[in-house]
Amino acid sequence: MDLHAELKAALETAADPSRAAPMQAYMRDQFVFLGVAAPQRRLAARNLLTGLKGIDPVTLLEHAQRLWQQPEREYQHVALDMLALHRRQLLPEHIPALLALARQRAWWDSVDGMAGIVGEVLQAEQQRGGDGHAHMDGTLHHEDFWLRRIAMLHQLGWRGHTDAAWLFDAALALAHEDEFFIRKAIGWALRDYARHAPEAVTAFANMHRQQLSPLSYREALKHQPP
Repeated sequence: MDLHAELKAALETAADPSRAAPMQAYMRDQFVFLGVAAPQRRLAARNLLTGLKGIDPVTLLEHAQRLWQQPEREYQHVALDMLALHRRQLLPEHIPALLALARQRAWWDSVDGMAGIVGEVLQAEQQRGGDGHAHMDGTLHHEDFWLRRIAMLHQLGWRGHTDAAWLFDAALALAHEDEFFIRKAIGWALRDYARHAPEAVTAFANMHRQQLSPLSYREALKHQPP
């Protein structure tokens, strides 16, 4: 099987060219698109990606890198679908490669998708008794704000497994930043944890209201009672 040739054929068959321009405009003209909506993309690639069951992580990352180099944005989304589907093949030692990939053609859609994959790899490691934040301490202070966003978001969905101390410390470490995507990430991460521990998040947000940006504070308490 020539995976990439077959993926190309599948996506081009599923493409609706009339959707390409609106999709490009939604992404502020950062990327070109074939015109394949997410449900159609997943359906078109499903059998090909499922057929990679048992793939070794090196080959998996090679496929992802090759997809990432394609000009149309749908290919990066397919790469993320593939990594998410086969995330159990990935270990913390592969996180530097994932982060390096995330820095290429970076925008919120690919960065947030990668944050979810990195988070699942680290949560699995935590459940095995390992370091649930491997590589994230350094990433939180990386010069690239997109990687700082990944660090801030990597515990999304962890609920009761969330390391609240790490989360709150990370929020304060980034609270001084003016970057919209960082301020939004702080609020999103806190809001997500508030679904599990609303009192703790409310107390933290109110205690540090002067340090958090108005956006972060508002997002953190978005679903909390007045």
